Amino acid sequence: MGQFTQAEVRSAQGRADLVVITNDFVFLFEFKLAPKDTSRLVKAALKQIDDKGYLVPYTAGNRKLFKIGAVFNVTNRTLGKWKILAPKSPQK
Repeated sequence: MGQFTQAEVRSAQGRADLVVITNDFVFLFEFKLAPKDTSRLVKAALKQIDDKGYLVPYTAGNRKLFKIGAVFNVTNRTLGKWKILAPKSPQK
């Protein structure tokens, strides 16, 4: 992709599963595994990003931030449900 990526990014309260940084954007992913796709786990992944402050280190810049919660179906071995939120837009 030609973008800077980091897996298992440590913070004071845990580890973000994946961070992708471009010139204009930061995409922070939290993944969950389940035997079936549930919206509850997508919400739990997004809540974990907020509760553990995974995006805090990236708020100082001018990049637009996105948090992505995704559930992988372990039975089908596919990506099930996901949701993308943009919690902060930089001030210009």
